[in-house]
Formats: sequence, C-alpha cells, structure tokens
Amino acid sequence: MLNFKKLMAGLFCSAAAFSAHAAEPRIAVTDLTYEEKVSEYFRVVSASSKSSVKGSYSERETDRSYSQRGNINAKSESNYYEAEGFYTYIDRGELKTYTADLKGALIKGGGVSLVQARPYVGKPMEKIYDIIGRIKQGMYPGADYVLFGTVSNIQFRQESNQLQYGNSMTASLSLDLVADFSLINTKTYEIKAAFSASGSGVDTKIISRAGDRVVFNRGKVMQETSRSLADAAYDEILVQFGAPRGANRGQGRMQNGQPVVPVQNTEPVTVYR
Repeated sequence: MLNFKKLMAGLFCSAAAFSAHAAEPRIAVTDLTYEEKVSEYFRVVSASSKSSVKGSYSERETDRSYSQRGNINAKSESNYYEAEGFYTYIDRGELKTYTADLKGALIKGGGVSLVQARPYVGKPMEKIYDIIGRIKQGMYPGADYVLFGTVSNIQFRQESNQLQYGNSMTASLSLDLVADFSLINTKTYEIKAAFSASGSGVDTKIISRAGDRVVFNRGKVMQETSRSLADAAYDEILVQFGAPRGANRGQGRMQNGQPVVPVQNTEPVTVYR
C-alpha cells in the first residue's frame, strides 16, 4: 500500500511538473533594429576633351589650265565639371550584439521558454519595423510572444581628465545605449509590455605622460553595455509581464501569462508505518 501511494505521488508530481513546463509562454527575442541618418562628404571632378581634323585636297590639270583646291576643318571641344557637398541617407539594419545577455537573463529567470527567431532578410527598408508583418511571415515559429527592440540612441564617448595630483591623466571610452521594447502576442498582436531600457559600459586607462598611446578595450565596453541593458530590460519584463526572477526554472512558473502561486496543502498528513 505504501509503495503504491509513493508511486502515485511520484506520477502526480511528474505530471504536474510537465504541465507547468508546457504552460510556459514561449518568447522569441529579435535583434535590435536601428535607424540612423548618415552624412558623407563627396567631391567629384570630371574633365574631358575631344578634337577632330578633317582635310581634303584636289588637283586638276588640262592642256590649257591648271587648278588645285585644298580644304581643312579642325574642331576642338573640352568640358570640366566639379562638385562637392554632403550626401545624406538613412541606414537601417539590426544589431546582433546586444540581445544575447537578455536571452540569458530570461533563461536564468525561468518561467518562460525561448525560441529562436529567424533573422530579417531583404533590403533594410522601413518594413524592417513592421513587426506584425514579420510575425505573419512566420519569422517566429512556435513563439507565443515576440520581444521586439529598437535602438533609440547609441553613442560612444571618449574623454580625458587631469588627475588632481601629479601629471597623470585618465582616459576613458564609454558607450551608452537606449532601446525601446515591445512584447507582442503573436496570435492577437496585443502588446503585453512596453518599455525603454538603457545600458552603459566604460573602459578607463591611466596615462602617465602626455602623448602616450592608449588602446581601449572595446569588447569590454560592449559587454558591460549588453549586460546592463539586459538587467534593465529584464526588470521591466518582471514588473509588466510577470516573468519571475530566480535561478531555478522550477520556481515561479507562468501559466497564461500570469505567475502561478503555489497552493498550500491544508489537508492532514497521514503517515503509514
């Protein structure tokens, strides 16, 4: 009797764990879409020349007369063109560097399952922002939600400051990134969460003498920016969508987009000896 009850309890726990796992919402995280106005200086110089010479000659002689005739025609043409200015265009695309840590935060936090999104293909036109169209095209197979992020500001800064004592200076390279996110239901296209998050990173060096060459660790700066952006975005998802924070996936599971609250068993416990 005791073994049978243990077996049934084990099967019940396994079924409950499987059901809770199956109920986890599946999320696809897109790469960060960006749009930037780019200006480039140009200077064009063009020169060409063309010339032609045509000539004819004839001579006639008879018993009573002699004549000759000659004709020459020369023509020359030259062109010169010069222009300079700035050419401005819109550059669009996706940043594939700053979402890996956000995916990792969702995995470690638990309560959701991640599915791989298909990369955007085609010319980077305004349609890259049409996330509903991309969902309809099947770019996020199996996903219940798509976390779509766009870059609203990204800026590298390089600064130097004199230390208070001595002739040494500090030189720093920093990166600030702000992104806008929307969590969209792939079935109803309802926005379940919307927020902006920022990340930053910095690498600082000490310069002992003026004129010393400084090599900054850009990889470190980008990594710090990615991790801080992931933390800020995950905190917003935690508040708005209810994704739980925790190291174990068995804690704080989700069901229908809402956190599952464990039910305490108040029935008396019978111990079989």
